[in-house]
Amino acid sequence: MNTVDARPPPSVPTLRLASFYFAYYAALGAFNPYWALYLKERGQDVAAISILMSLWYGTRIFAPSTWSALAARSSHPIRWLRAGSVLTVASFAFFTLPHDFSALFVVMCVFCFMYNAVMPQFESITLSHLVGKSERYGRIRVWGSIGFVAVVALFGVLLDHLPVTALPWLMLPLFAAMAIAAFFNDYGRPPLVATDVESPSFIGKLRRPEVIAFFIVALLMQISFGPYYTFYSIYLDEHGYRTSALGIYWSIGVIVEILVFAFSAWIFRRWNAASVLIVSLIAASLRWAMVATWPDNIILMAFAQTLHALSFAAFFAASMQFLVLFFPGRQNGHAQGIYYGFSSGIGGVLGALLSGQVWEAAGGETAFLLGSAAAALAAIIAWIWIRPACSNSANTGG
Repeated sequence: MNTVDARPPPSVPTLRLASFYFAYYAALGAFNPYWALYLKERGQDVAAISILMSLWYGTRIFAPSTWSALAARSSHPIRWLRAGSVLTVASFAFFTLPHDFSALFVVMCVFCFMYNAVMPQFESITLSHLVGKSERYGRIRVWGSIGFVAVVALFGVLLDHLPVTALPWLMLPLFAAMAIAAFFNDYGRPPLVATDVESPSFIGKLRRPEVIAFFIVALLMQISFGPYYTFYSIYLDEHGYRTSALGIYWSIGVIVEILVFAFSAWIFRRWNAASVLIVSLIAASLRWAMVATWPDNIILMAFAQTLHALSFAAFFAASMQFLVLFFPGRQNGHAQGIYYGFSSGIGGVLGALLSGQVWEAAGGETAFLLGSAAAALAAIIAWIWIRPACSNSANTGG
């Protein structure tokens, strides 16, 4: 017999949730665009940079699932979010000291593990406040994008006048703000748990063809972003762009991302998640092909950045819809950890290392063409395996 939840729906603490997203992605707005430049300024070559940046993704393979599992077993799971946030600040502080490659490797391992551990848990916290209203996710997550674009634009101007080696000092207050925000957040009302008869096992869900296809698509999409996240700023720098121009290009991508998150509820009322996913994959393939082909054309490069609205924001929002659909209730937190580990973790490592190898062998243009091919393959897989399953679910009301 189904259990009816008679409790009144709790209010959503939008401001508290948004504050954590804002601080977390504000720090990422400095890390993603400028950290490779910082490593280059510290004397690291392309091969070393690709290895160090792959640690950012490599720790995603096990950090999210480890942290989510520890939180799930804890009687006070929010303490793990707060501990991870504080340890992120503490480990990042070591970057204010000069290091050789070996020391950078160790510090990157610790910092990346802690930084990557907290966001999947916080995604689960946010969704715990949005039971039955997951379409409101984009309006909260958009504040992460606002934080990102504010910092990427500001730091681009600052680094025109300051040495890149000042970057850790500029970023440290952002991580401190994230840790403070962690202490103002907690889980919402725990969702009701269905009986074993009503809910298939978690492993059983992972084995469904459409779920397998979804994780493979997420992996390939992350691989396609490898050249962008690892070398895009260096790529623009090699083509004569100033640091402030780098900030502008990164900002364009995030500004349009903000629009997608702000209107995500409207988008998903009109198109299902599978359609949005496939369009985002096609847009990503086109985007990387344009970056590879016309790096010196400022107008086309700016247009390619507007495709971030689809290739990142729409893809991410659709992925969250699929995770809610495939893994509802208490299973969602564990699914978030696997999603981050498999896509951003394994996919990120492969993307960073492959792009580094291709970059050294054949140049940046070829690396971005590799990214375009990975996104195109993902679109084909989504069309064959995910789209029919999503249509069948809609037709059966499942």
